[in-house]
Amino acid sequence: MKKNMGAVDRVIRIVLAALFAVLYFTGTVAGTPGLVLLVLGGVFLATSLISFCPLYTLVGLNTCPKK
Repeated sequence: MKKNMGAVDRVIRIVLAALFAVLYFTGTVAGTPGLVLLVLGGVFLATSLISFCPLYTLVGLNTCPKK
């Protein structure tokens, strides 16, 4: 997989994943919406750790700086 995510994009996704986890585990968002946020946070965290987003490939977006 070719990297297609820049550093700023990765940091934003990690912050959002942490925020979603806090909202879920504090009980602010519960039930189905809470689980959806938790899964979305997991996807954000995974994609930021590997620097690759499959949706970016589908739409032709690349935030990774050129070498």
